[in-house]
Amino acid sequence: MRALGPGSVSSFLKIILDVVFAALWIGLGGVALALLAALLFSFNPDLFPDILTTNAALVATRGPVYAGVLLMFGLSIGGVLVIVHSLRRIFATLTAGDPFHPHNVQRLRLIGLMLAALELGRYAVWGLSPFVPLMKRVEHNFNLTAWFSVLVVFVLAEVFREGARLRREAELTI
Repeated sequence: MRALGPGSVSSFLKIILDVVFAALWIGLGGVALALLAALLFSFNPDLFPDILTTNAALVATRGPVYAGVLLMFGLSIGGVLVIVHSLRRIFATLTAGDPFHPHNVQRLRLIGLMLAALELGRYAVWGLSPFVPLMKRVEHNFNLTAWFSVLVVFVLAEVFREGARLRREAELTI
């Protein structure tokens, strides 16, 4: 089986990325609705008088905390969404048979930045977890694999940059 072009492994992976992309948008929409509900319920519990119980009153007092947790979760989904979108665009160029498209360099750099941002966000959650009620203590660990992945993506971006440069030079030769 071929790696590039229509009907190749890259086109199959692009289809999988399209499905994941749609699922991430659905998940982000669900988180946004839950965030809106948490904020509405916490700032105006009278909106739901029929379901207001002692547990619901407890949720109403802690709604901003739930909203903050949902916001962090939504930001994480957004970061993964950016990564998957960039991968979809890269795999579209692979399916078209153009792996060294100049835009793939920026896409790979964006993926590297988003991976680093997600890891730094995880550290921020770890650092804030002792100060946030209802949030159980998050275990801290330095994930060497995540940082290695960031470095690999940046190195691949440079490989693609060099490939694009060589392709431009080859197009200029007669």
